[in-house]
Amino acid sequence: MKNTLPILLVEDDKVDQMTVKRGLFHLKMENELIIKQNGLEALEYLNDKSNTRPGIILLDLNMPKMNGIEFLHEVKKDASHQLIPVIVMTTSTQDQDRIDSFQEQASGYMVKPVDYPQFLNTLKTICTYWLTSEIAHC
Repeated sequence: MKNTLPILLVEDDKVDQMTVKRGLFHLKMENELIIKQNGLEALEYLNDKSNTRPGIILLDLNMPKMNGIEFLHEVKKDASHQLIPVIVMTTSTQDQDRIDSFQEQASGYMVKPVDYPQFLNTLKTICTYWLTSEIAHC
């Protein structure tokens, strides 16, 4: 089953935004990519009922205004957002960031590789998870 829901990318770094766009293009993912610069912008998008609910959220941790952990805490409190899988994509290799992400109900935690082919493989893993996950189709 093809999932046509949009992908929400919560990422403040322009280079990382372009890398995700490029990777999704290479993977032939035709889903709309919605980009928000921080957790506050992403929450505003999610809470606006006129917006299409994303099928998955790709989340950076280190952002201004509201970081990824704070965003996870807020988004998972709302019953209408709890089933949206959130995959943390970060450069952080800190064990505490990983622990905090999973305590806040992240569906996955991926360290962003610096090398583009490795990043593409990471993104492919995320997309495969999303497209085969039962929860993504709810």
